[in-house]
This record gives sequence, C-alpha cells and structure tokens, in this order.
Amino acid sequence: MKDLFEKIYRDKGPLGKWAAQAEGYFVFPKLEGEISNRMKFQGKEVITWSINDYLGLANHPEVRKIDAEAAKKYGSAYPMGARMMSGHTELHEQLQNELAAFVKKEAAYLLNFGYQGMVSTIDALVSKDDIIVYDVDAHACIIDGVRLHMGKRFTYKHNDVESLEKNLERATKMAEQTGGGILVISEGVFGMRGEQGRLKEIVELKKKFNFRLFVDDAHGFGTLGKTGAGAGEEQGVQDDIDVYFATFAKSMASTGAFIAGDQEIIDYLKYNLRSQMFAKSLQMQLVVGALKRLDMLRTMPELKENLWTIVNALQSGLKERGFDIGTTQSCVTPVYLKGSIPEAMALVKDLRENHGIFCSIVVYPVIPKGLILLRMIPTATHTLEDVKETLDAFDAIRERLQNGTYKRMSAALTAAMGE
Repeated sequence: MKDLFEKIYRDKGPLGKWAAQAEGYFVFPKLEGEISNRMKFQGKEVITWSINDYLGLANHPEVRKIDAEAAKKYGSAYPMGARMMSGHTELHEQLQNELAAFVKKEAAYLLNFGYQGMVSTIDALVSKDDIIVYDVDAHACIIDGVRLHMGKRFTYKHNDVESLEKNLERATKMAEQTGGGILVISEGVFGMRGEQGRLKEIVELKKKFNFRLFVDDAHGFGTLGKTGAGAGEEQGVQDDIDVYFATFAKSMASTGAFIAGDQEIIDYLKYNLRSQMFAKSLQMQLVVGALKRLDMLRTMPELKENLWTIVNALQSGLKERGFDIGTTQSCVTPVYLKGSIPEAMALVKDLRENHGIFCSIVVYPVIPKGLILLRMIPTATHTLEDVKETLDAFDAIRERLQNGTYKRMSAALTAAMGE
C-alpha cells in the first residue's frame, strides 16, 4: 500500500512545481498600502490592475467611516452562532430586502462567502435525479458545486448556444427517465475572458426546453446594467433568471455574497443551504458596511460612470495599439500574448521592476499552453494617466517578447525546470 502523501512528494502539480521560482513574487505577492490605483510592491510604487475594487469603494472615506463605526459598536464577533439558531438580526433582513429590490427579485438571502455559498446553493437545488448543464469555462466554485451532485451533469462549449441546445436535448431525455429536472448554470461575466454569458439566448431556449437558470454574476453586479443590477439587466432578461448570485468581493469591496429569486425558492434555500445552516452568521460589521455600500451603488451613478471611463480608455487604447483583448464585454480586460511560462515570468518582472505596472499573470493550466494572459481589472480610482503609462509599458514588453529578449532571459530557468 502506498503512503498517502507519496503523490505530494512526487508531483507538486502544474503550478506548484514553479513554487521555488514564483512564490512571493508571481504568486502569493504582497501588495502594500491603502487599496487604490497605486500601491507598493516590494518597496516600489506600482499601478495596480489586479484589485477587484471596481467602484473604488474599498478606501472610500464614507465607507471607511461606516466600517469603523460598525466595528466600534458591534466588534468583530456579533452575532455569534448560525442564523437559524442565534445569529439572525433585523439588519440581516434589511440588507436582504434591499439587495432583492436592487436586483429586481422578490427575495434574497445572505451568504457568508461567495465560493462557499455557490457550492452549497448548487447542492441544495438538485437531487440525484436532476441533471446539471453548465458552461465548460465556469468558475471553480461552480465546478466544485457540480462535483457534489450525485446525478448526471453535462458541460456545453463556452458560450456556445448550439452546444447548450444539444446538451439540453440529452438532459431532457435523461430527465424523462429519472423523473428529475434540469438546472442550467452560466456566469453573467466570465472572470478571465471578460465575456458576458449569453443569457438572452439561454433564456430563449426556455421556450423549447424545461429548465431553471442559475447565474453567477460576481463581475456583473454593480458594473453592468442601467442601475448596476448586472448582466441580466444589461441583456434585458433579469426576470428570467431563476436564481441570481452575486458576491460582495467585487463592486462592494467587502466579504460576503447573496442569492436572489422568487420568495418561495429563497425560502427553500435558506432552510436547506448547509453552508449557512451550520456556519456562523455574517458578522454585523460586514452587514452594516454592505448596507452603506449598496446605498452608494443606488445613489451615486458617477461611481459606475467613472469606472467605465477608465474601462473604455484602457480597452480602446489596447485595441488601437494592436493588442488582442479577446471579446470582452465587461470591465475585465484580458491581454493575450504568445510565450512560455518562463517567458511570462521574465515579462511580468520587467513590467513590475522597470515600468511600475502590476497586473495578474495567468498561464497554463488555466489557459492553453503557449499563451500568456495578462488580466487587468480597471477601477473607478484609476486615472487616464494610469492608462497612458500602462499602454506605453505594454508596447515595450510586447517588443521584447517578440524580439526574443524574454526567451534569452528565461533560458536558465527553462533548463533548470526541464521544460
């Protein structure tokens, strides 16, 4: 019999094998200073394009004031216990009601964490006789939720409605045999590519197939739609989303999440969500802070307007200079380049050390081998000068990538890793 840990010693995984070269710099980096468009990395000021603070609320003075007052009044413990037992308050209910109204649903329910809540919601919505059909590029929290499912599941090609239709045909035949139902899961905005899920086309398939739609709108909430209600509002199909999910970790610059839908559905979920039934309630500091943030989303449209000024300047500037930013339809701004993982490391180090630009690097296995994805998250705190500096820096690193500079710089690392 093998030692359980033998595989750990033998194979660190596709990302873990780079730990000695990458940790502390390329992965698990330490940004310092107040959350803003410019922070410090290893003692140097950098323009930060990797903070999910879309609307610039993380360090907004009004938000900081409310957070501090709430901490002073309630501390970081209150309320203690799970909501079903002892951790339920009127402020939790108030926040739920206001969130439901904001995303145009009958009811909402708070979740302690987005990832945990997504996994648990999927688990609660389906039984072993039901079939799940979901986008192959779905976020890890969706994939992990689907893994809990004891029944059948099918993936459809990313944002491919024809593929979805074929899989719905398969799922329908199977559901007729099992006596179950069908749950379709899509993201409102896919966080790596920035593409909106094709929610309008998915909803149109409800005329032909009997299914319920669950949408993870983490990146759409607060940034898309006339009022900021998300991708469903942007595409005119918010009413047709059966269960709507969003996190506080993006536009709200906080911790927590929520689900929203018809009252009866939410009532069912709040009595069956294991991650909430058996976990401590969302602490009051965060609830009070979320109420303030939501009020700012409702009453300060200039926050979203400022964000999109930066988004449009950055994305149009990249396209004008010939960069491939894919088919993003959101604030998420990917830049695709061709190169190896060692070249990506050399490129990013150049960006940070010599140009003062900090953005996230994404490589295989998240994206195909041979591609480098530089993922940027514009925020309302960025300036047009930040955009100009970044565009000039990208011109410089592209030239070095193409003329082989990074390949030469990374040769020793490539040889050491046996790549």
